[in-house]
Amino acid sequence: MLKLIKFLFFRKFLKWLASKEYKPIKIIMKKQLIKLTIVFSCILLVQSCKSDDNYEAVVDYSALDQVLQPYFGTEVQFSNLDNYGNQTIPNYIVKDNTGANVITDEKATLGRILFYDKNLSVNNSVSCASCHIQELAFGDNQIASVGINGTTGRHSMRLVNSRFSVEQKFFWDERAATLEAQTTQPIQDHIEMGFSGQNGDLGMSDLLDKLNGLEYYTAISNAIYSNEFLSEEKIQECLAQFVRSIQSFDSKFDAGLSTANNINNPFPNYTTQENLGKNLFNSPPNQGGFGCAGCHQAPEFDIDPNSNNNGVVGVLSNPSETDFTNTKSPSLRDLFNFQGVLNGPLMHDASLVTLTDVLNHYNSIDGTGNPNLDDRLLGAPGQNGQQLNMTTDQRDAVEVFLKTLSGQNLYTNAKWSDPFLD
Repeated sequence: MLKLIKFLFFRKFLKWLASKEYKPIKIIMKKQLIKLTIVFSCILLVQSCKSDDNYEAVVDYSALDQVLQPYFGTEVQFSNLDNYGNQTIPNYIVKDNTGANVITDEKATLGRILFYDKNLSVNNSVSCASCHIQELAFGDNQIASVGINGTTGRHSMRLVNSRFSVEQKFFWDERAATLEAQTTQPIQDHIEMGFSGQNGDLGMSDLLDKLNGLEYYTAISNAIYSNEFLSEEKIQECLAQFVRSIQSFDSKFDAGLSTANNINNPFPNYTTQENLGKNLFNSPPNQGGFGCAGCHQAPEFDIDPNSNNNGVVGVLSNPSETDFTNTKSPSLRDLFNFQGVLNGPLMHDASLVTLTDVLNHYNSIDGTGNPNLDDRLLGAPGQNGQQLNMTTDQRDAVEVFLKTLSGQNLYTNAKWSDPFLD
């Protein structure tokens, strides 16, 4: 460790020396000196890493586990990490918005800790998991989630299978260009977690000082980021990896598709009613179906990135207002838990509390005054909203089909659970 300290000091000294405008030294000599600094620094670092036993101990995961044990017990062990980066994904799942931020077990584990840590809020009372609950497919059964300064302006979106979509934008109104950008916006929201940096609120730099002052973050960051402190970019990277790791592919639907090999074939494990619902969901209105797959295409059941508003325009804080900007939705997988119970109210304003309400909405849409209504919901020429004329039996069939999209592992797998001891 002493050699590492010497190396860091020498590197800073050389950079300082190279920055000085000594008259005998020409500009070209300064450039050569900088190059020499880089080469010599690399040599020193290699020697330090090879010979400095104390430095090697910093990245010894068994030693790291001992530091983390008082906070997480055996729930987090970097010497025996949970599998986040190499999970089984069905070969028929082809959509993926991971980009360059490839999931690793180490960084997803740090993301898990960040996701459940209430220290990410100003008063240590709210974490990401406060509004995105594992037992609810990482959603919330409250109409609006509770933050440190009130309640959220929209209903909390379920996070399951966030990775498996060609849509890269996040939030109901798609204001975040990526999942990485989305992860720290609630932290920097005055109502949600409080580090807004505005109107007297603490800012992101205060949060970073707070987290980097905690022993478990210092130890983990030193190990996986080569002695660098946490930054906003690292928090975004790790939180996004953890969220993308949350997947659900053990449903009745997945078992049926694996057997039938084609979504248009009857699934042998389905009832007659479930197969009818599948056909109605996937077929367009001009073929006797309801066109649901036009915006929520199987097998991912993600939202088409070209979708516009779906006709739900309510505002949580003021029912007399309208909001046409909501064009995003979560995956339709795990609308219900594996016991058939809905994982909370639906839509951005939580205005539809049953799936029957949702199907009734799509059955008869009134697009009057909605400049952003999706073209696929306009209905026949001359209409201002589709009229599907669903029968009760058809509506019930679609509902039972959607229940087959729920798995079980999502709700109980410990690797997505709260790692803290208290």
